[in-house]
Amino acid sequence: MFHAPALRSWISSSRSPIIMASKSKTHRLHQLSGTALQSIAKRPRTITTESYMKDAFANYAGYLNELNEKRERVVKASRDITINSKKVIFQVHRISRDNKEEVLKKAEADLEAVKDQYISRLVKELQGTDFWKLRRAYSPGVQEYVEAATFCKFCRTGTLLDLEELNAGLLPLSDPAIEPLQINVLDYLLGLADLTGELMRLAIGRISDGELEFAEKICRFSRDIYRELTLVVPLMDNNSDMKTKMDTMLQSVLKIENACLSVHVIGSEYTLLGSSDPSFLMGVPDMQS
Repeated sequence: MFHAPALRSWISSSRSPIIMASKSKTHRLHQLSGTALQSIAKRPRTITTESYMKDAFANYAGYLNELNEKRERVVKASRDITINSKKVIFQVHRISRDNKEEVLKKAEADLEAVKDQYISRLVKELQGTDFWKLRRAYSPGVQEYVEAATFCKFCRTGTLLDLEELNAGLLPLSDPAIEPLQINVLDYLLGLADLTGELMRLAIGRISDGELEFAEKICRFSRDIYRELTLVVPLMDNNSDMKTKMDTMLQSVLKIENACLSVHVIGSEYTLLGSSDPSFLMGVPDMQS
């Protein structure tokens, strides 16, 4: 039987198995925690700020290189569209009352070839991407294509090819699973503004060949386009290209009006003189000034 003093002496003894076990476990826990902290301190960081910045810079540099390469291909496609669309326009200028069907049929076939061979290449480069970033690269070619397409449509039907119909013709070129490339309103209006210059040249040529009625039709059509655009352009935000083209467009409309008016004045003078010779229509001076 233990006495209280003897029990306290036994518990306080350093050789007690309970105290020894407790001290041993505490010592081991300190060692383990110390080892864990050291291993954490010595473990290298998997992502550092420096490596992250290097990776981000490398990714951005790769993106810029790819974008520049794409821009070069887009510029080449736009240049091909411009050249071949101009050929279509030159083809249409050969039109007369005797060869209208033949010339338009050839011009429309050439325009379809421009779409299938060159517009399709542009669509493949730009569909499914942020193609607005490359608009400056492909806009000149698109404007020229709009000009050629609307020129053919007017000479065929006497009406305007609208943007919805124009874009509908491009849909078959795109992958249905990807957002299609569509001509935007600005490029359409810029191409339409250039159309009046070609209409002016066509009207002067038709007057020289005695086709005054066709020239007057061109005059009314050009005047209507200019009047409608004067309502739209003030709403556009500081587009210097459009404003510059509007000035050129007005000059073209005035030249057509002056040419038609000159024919009527000269015709009236010949009528007063009693002449019935229609040759006065030949060689009407080009109102370029």
